[in-house]
Parts: sequence; structure tokens; C-alpha cells
Amino acid sequence: MEENKNTTVQTTEEEERELLAEQARIRREKLAKLISEGNNPYEKTFYNVTANSTYIKENFEKLEGKEVSIAGRLMSRRIMGKASFSHISDRDGLIQIYVKRDDVGEGDYMSYKKDYDIGDIVGVKGYVFKTQTGEISVHCNHIEMLSKSLLPLPEKQHGLTNMDIKYRQRDLDLIVNPEVRKTFIARSKIIKEIRAYLDGLGYLEVDTPVLTTLEIGAAARPFKTRHNALDIDMYLRIETELYLKRLIVGGLERVYEVGRIFRNEGMDAFHNPEFTSVEMYQAYTDYKGMMDLIENMYKTITLNVCGSTTITYQGTQIDMGAKWKRMTMKEAVKEACGADYDSWADDAAARECAKALGCEVEEGDSATRGHVLIALFEHFVEDTLIQPTIIYDYPVENSPLAKRKASDPAFTERFEYFICAHEFGNAFSELNDPIDQKARFVKQVEEKRAQEPGCNAQVDEDFITALEYGLPPTGGLGMGVDRLVMLLTDSATIRDVILFPTMKPKR
Repeated sequence: MEENKNTTVQTTEEEERELLAEQARIRREKLAKLISEGNNPYEKTFYNVTANSTYIKENFEKLEGKEVSIAGRLMSRRIMGKASFSHISDRDGLIQIYVKRDDVGEGDYMSYKKDYDIGDIVGVKGYVFKTQTGEISVHCNHIEMLSKSLLPLPEKQHGLTNMDIKYRQRDLDLIVNPEVRKTFIARSKIIKEIRAYLDGLGYLEVDTPVLTTLEIGAAARPFKTRHNALDIDMYLRIETELYLKRLIVGGLERVYEVGRIFRNEGMDAFHNPEFTSVEMYQAYTDYKGMMDLIENMYKTITLNVCGSTTITYQGTQIDMGAKWKRMTMKEAVKEACGADYDSWADDAAARECAKALGCEVEEGDSATRGHVLIALFEHFVEDTLIQPTIIYDYPVENSPLAKRKASDPAFTERFEYFICAHEFGNAFSELNDPIDQKARFVKQVEEKRAQEPGCNAQVDEDFITALEYGLPPTGGLGMGVDRLVMLLTDSATIRDVILFPTMKPKR
């Protein structure tokens, strides 16, 4: 029975392919006919567009009875003898056109009926009016084909639902799924709002190298390439942090970069090997100053993009406008599971506490109190942080670039903020002691080489040298743009907010 079922599916798919091939053949025949008649649509180089669908609808009273020139993709046709209705899609949406033989002429009307297909790019001139059913439309007095679509679009009733095709053929996805187009328009607006907010605070946008000559000791694994002219290995950047802090040393004081980051790691709903981050650094402030900055920035962006500071993400209401909760990691762990960092006499006591609570610590018998605290946080706390929450004062064990707390050197002035149980950004009071920084880098490199014997991790000596000239007290923060876009567009996976996400090649 199973064999028969599979055969049926294969036959259906084959029939589908044959139908598509036949439709493509017919469209090419139509193209050949147009060319033979001297109407090659691909020769068109310019079309004067004076309005789009949104502008016409929003300004109907002003435009009623006036001529406009529009262009877009033909998405529907309803042929009724001497007159027809169609819909044209542009970036902002759909607008109906009314095509009448007596208005456009016999020849153009017959071509429109016989040579045009759904998916063709057309130009239309005509006057704005409203149909008897109340739909704002354009009464056409001229129509021409600007580009021929040689492949049929997916059937309207089914749309484009195959996720693999959606991500591989984002162009097609954008054509047939208007909500996808809205997502990426929103993404563009979000990035503009980020820039506007930081520019308004006196930050300077900069660009730093994507290709670097060394593999740093950070936990992330880089992509490796080869520079032929220099005959050296190079690496795609895993962050922009070190270059940006060198600019603070140079006196720029407030800088940020919106840039692509590359990490040779796994993929899931919140991770893509290539993603967009924003990193910002400000002299003469600390991590508490960055707390205020990011909270206010998120509230501003959310309001400007969504029209409200209360949003819904995957069925959960998020109040971005309320005062964000702030807790130390020690406080959050104690509240969640009762474990009290300050009561642990030594590392062994901490490990025993974790064992009693059923929490496995990756470092095993070498785990310190800091390692245990981090493990307990990840085990008991992260999934509970639904509303915007700032967790601060991280153990030094996982904060190689953050400044130690003067009152407790086992901890650093670092915070992460969480929404819907996911981390959205990371910030420090930046470590500006070159001696301490060098020691941490050396330890980090040693640990990475021990874990990955084949890696070429090195200490960034240029950065250490920059610190030796003097980095002022500085607050720094990095955030993932894609995750913010996911949140504000209610998108379930990062692939839905990256135009062309990383995909395994089709064989």
C-alpha cells in the first residue's frame, strides 16, 4: 500500500511539472509573437510612473478624475468581452484597473486579452475613479507590456507555501505573499530607526574591516578564506567590537556600526551563519548608561514602527513600554531555584548545589562558582524571562572583555537583556586595563586551542597596543538586528526576516 501511495504522489508531481512546462512553452510563443510584431517588451528602458497604489487610495478625493501613470505586475484578470478588470501589484499593494476596448483601441485590447499573462509587468495610464462596488480604480486609456513573465506564478488559492522554495526563491515569495513584502519593508524601517536614534545621541556611524588577518580567541568559530595576493589566510569577522573600541581610543568617543557578522556555527530559529548586528560604544559611560540607552531605544523604535509599545509575539503580549525589570544574575538564580551564590563556601560547594538541583555543569569537576551560577541561570531562569528583562553582573568566567566590579572582582559589569525567553543584546563596562585584558586574551586563546587543536587562535596584539595608549571609561553594547525584526514583525524564525538565508545547495 505504501508503495502505491508513493507512486501516486510521484505521478501527481510529474503531471504538475508537465503542466508548468506547457504553460512556459505557451508564454514563450506569445513572446515570439510580440517580437515578430515589433513589440519586444524587453526593449523598454523607461516608464514614467507618477503614482502608486497607496498614494492613489490615500489621496482619492484629490485625484478623482485626474490622469495617473502606474506600473506593476499583473496579478489578476477578469475578461468580459469588450471590457475587463485586472489588478496590478506594486511595492505597496494592489490597485484595480479597468480596461475597455473603446478606450485603448482594438489592437491593444486584443493583445491585452491574448498576449498578456498573470505575472507580466505592465504600464497603465488612465484616470482615477471608483467603481459601483466602491473600489478605487484606474480607468485605463493606455496599457503596454514592460516585461514578459515566462514562468507562471503559483496558483492564487494555494500561494507559495513550500518553505524551501520560499527561502531559496525569495523573489517569488515577495511576488505572491504580500505579508512577506511588508516584513522586509518593516526591516528597512527598523534599521533606519536604529540609525536615527543613535545619530540623535551624537553617535558616528563607521565601517570597519570584514576581512581580518587573525583568528581571535573568542568562542565563535570564524569562516576562513585565502588572500591570494598576500598569500595568507584571512577570516570573516565574528564581531566588530575590537576595531570600534580602537576608534574610541582614537578620540571618536561615540561610534556605532550596522554590519554583517559571520559565524561558522549551527543554524536554528534564532541563528543564521550570516547575520546583521549593531554595535555601539560610548566613552565616559558604563553598563548602566547602556541599560538606559537600549531600553529607551527599543521603546522608541517599537512605537515608531508598530504604532504602539505593546506588541504580540507568537501569541504572547509584550509590553515594551513598561519599565524593564533589572536583576543581577545572582538575584535571578536565587529567585528561580533558591540557590544562593553567596552561601557557597567554595567551588566544590557550588558543584554540589548544582548536582542537588539536577543541573549539569559543562565544566564538570573543574567548574568554578561562576561556572555553576551561569549553568543554573541557563537551566532555571532564561526560559522564564518573557517581558523585557535586564540581567546584569555576570561572572568573569564568561566575560573576557568586560570590566571587573571593583566591589567584587569575581563579577563583571556586564548585562544581557531578554525578551520572550531569548537574549537580544549584550553590553559591558568595557575593560580598559591592558594588562588584565592581555592576561584574559592569553587564557582565552589557550582554552580555544585546547578545545580545537587545529585552530589558529591568536591574541590581538594591535588591540592590546591600542589599550596601552589609553581607552577612556567606555560603555559598549551589541545587538542582533534580525532578532529585533523577528520580534517587531511577529516572525517565528530568523529565516523569515533575512532576504536570502543560508541554504544547503540543491543537488
